[in-house]
Amino acid sequence: MNEAAVRQSKIIYWSSGIVSICGIIFEVLFGALGSYILGDGVKQYTLTISLFLTGMGIGASLSEKFMKNLIITFVWIEFGVAIIGGFSSFTMFGITAFAPAGTDALYIYIITLVIGALTGVELPILIRKANEIGVTLNKSTARVLFSDYAGGLIGGLLFVFFFRPYFGMVKTAFLVGCINLTVALIVLWLFRHEIRRFALHAVIGVCIGILLLAGLFFGEAMAFSFEQKLYQDPIVHMEQSKYQKIILTKDGEDVRLYLDGSLQFSTIDEHRYHEVLVHPTMASAENPENILILGGGDGIAAKEVLKYDEVKEITLVDLDPAVVELARSNRLLLEANGSSLKNDKVHVKNKDAFQFLENTNEWYDVIIVDLPDPNNESLNKLYTKEFYSLVRNHLKPGGAAMIQATSPVFATKVYWTISKTVAATGLSIENLHVAVPSFGNWGFVMASRDPINLGEMEISVPTKFLTDDMLPALTTFGKDEDKKIVGENGELANLKPNTLIDPHLIQIYEKAWKNY
Repeated sequence: MNEAAVRQSKIIYWSSGIVSICGIIFEVLFGALGSYILGDGVKQYTLTISLFLTGMGIGASLSEKFMKNLIITFVWIEFGVAIIGGFSSFTMFGITAFAPAGTDALYIYIITLVIGALTGVELPILIRKANEIGVTLNKSTARVLFSDYAGGLIGGLLFVFFFRPYFGMVKTAFLVGCINLTVALIVLWLFRHEIRRFALHAVIGVCIGILLLAGLFFGEAMAFSFEQKLYQDPIVHMEQSKYQKIILTKDGEDVRLYLDGSLQFSTIDEHRYHEVLVHPTMASAENPENILILGGGDGIAAKEVLKYDEVKEITLVDLDPAVVELARSNRLLLEANGSSLKNDKVHVKNKDAFQFLENTNEWYDVIIVDLPDPNNESLNKLYTKEFYSLVRNHLKPGGAAMIQATSPVFATKVYWTISKTVAATGLSIENLHVAVPSFGNWGFVMASRDPINLGEMEISVPTKFLTDDMLPALTTFGKDEDKKIVGENGELANLKPNTLIDPHLIQIYEKAWKNY
């Protein structure tokens, strides 16, 4: 090959690597969007990967129809990826806010298939162009595919460690679209001598660039207004942490915290939830000095525990440091948690709760499990027999544990599956529930090595809601939520403990909440 052909072939290899990076970023971005808006991360990522690869297969098949004008075909494919992919996240939030239920799922699946198909057309065209220039077929195929696979690794790493944490999902889409467009314009310029009506194609590319830049600078603010419609109160704080999207809303005296769209508490009635979560275990424990809180990064459970003078140390284990930092610095959360996370007795560990229990040698008088609902695979492992066995193994004799266990009304089978899973560890259990207006009827499972008698417990600290006399009443369930009544054939005896090997709870959870 002459020098010009070598230079052109290098351009093709570099273009292949860069568009592959963009393709992978779009693929994982669509998985993240689906997980955030639709829930069940494993399901969404599985569908995204499957649809994207299927799309690539369709695109590769269609590529054989493009035999002439390979460069301009490639340029227009990149134009399509840039404009469709660039506006994908922005459009998704708009559809979620305004379109009928189910439209958002249909959209994300269609857009994944379309971008996958466009990506699938890219490589065969680049391989044929390299071959046309003079590179032998075996070399052109090997080098383009190497650039593609290497670009895939780089794209995944860039999304996880750079784009998502620093730019969020809306800006990331526009930025990656700009990269696709830049590749198209560079290739258009370098191969301009082969292209008829070069100026027209260039003007169209510049127009697409203007749209993408407008989206880059103004799209996030508009998407924020779309997202605001998903919440009943004005958003006063929003951030995307390494693990989840954190939203804080405020309407009058009502401050609410949402993690990935799920409500964590409302300051109007959080005392009902947290008093039941904390005080029965504190009253039951023989000597509540060393306390473990799993979850509870907002600091409100810790506030309730700190009411007890005998408490010497509280270890709070929450995976996301961004939630803890917000609880330590945001004025609204400081008012809600009484600055509990700044107390010298409280020691925060930003670790996975499962791994923490596996690695610690500590025993605790009280263990409070205040974790998000099991709506994805990573959270589901924290609702398994293996996890509750770890809780048992770190609970001192004479101690007590309390586990939030979702709603026995909205998710009856989920609640009683969690209860059955805790009981399968050999611990004595007691089932409790309480009406929390912002949540509905909410359930808890109390556990101890010893038999539990709520009628003998006395709450020795000030409360807004809970009294000694109320404690036994919390164990009474209505006909539509009692394990003896609800379910096929009038009972829930067929429910199995949730385990790591058989993680069926997530499917039960998804089915239970689909109408709420």
